Amino acid sequence: MLQLSHIKAITLDLDDTLWPIWPCIERAEKVLHAWLLQYAPATATLYSDPHARRTLREDTEQQWAAQAHDLSVLRRESIRLALARSGEDRALADPAFEVFFAERMRVELFDDALTTLDWMARRWPLLAVSNGNADVHRVGLGAYFAGSVSARDAGVGKPDPRIFLAAAQALQVAPENILHVGDDAALDVLGAMDVGMQAVWVNRADHLWSHTQHPHATVASLTELRDLLSD
Repeated sequence: MLQLSHIKAITLDLDDTLWPIWPCIERAEKVLHAWLLQYAPATATLYSDPHARRTLREDTEQQWAAQAHDLSVLRRESIRLALARSGEDRALADPAFEVFFAERMRVELFDDALTTLDWMARRWPLLAVSNGNADVHRVGLGAYFAGSVSARDAGVGKPDPRIFLAAAQALQVAPENILHVGDDAALDVLGAMDVGMQAVWVNRADHLWSHTQHPHATVASLTELRDLLSD
């Protein structure tokens, strides 16, 4: 294990680090489907077919390749494409997306998230760094964060060095004095370490590490992270 040292700020991944993402997405999908049934029933039928949805996603990603890092754009335009192919009002894509997005923001935090965030925020500035489209203020965590940098903000997603360097610039802290915490071995750990940051891998599911380069530390929970940083 590498030695953590001289930490002046912490950057944090959000999805699957502070909360499980798929329950949020599944609920949001159900709420969106119910809304479409009421306002765009033909689109609801199209969207409920797995093959059609996969085709819509692939076609949207192709048409909006320049915005591949922006999950909000991809979701909204996928809905718009479904509306168009169903012969319904394409303008409904905007309110439909807002219905989806509002539910996506109703996250259920891991049990150890709030206490750890509160403990860390009292000691270091915290910055959210995410490829997703969660908003720390809308999920109710804004008070703990000095700010956030998303893939949408940076124009690229993790593990691209530019998003981590944008985070360092936002914090006004040298990368070597920043600890990045995240659940994804490649996107979070390797991406952060490639720009000189320190990195802790949050491995809740006991996955095996499969890369040559190792994180500074691996923890099974945020409580374990807090204990590690207390030493």
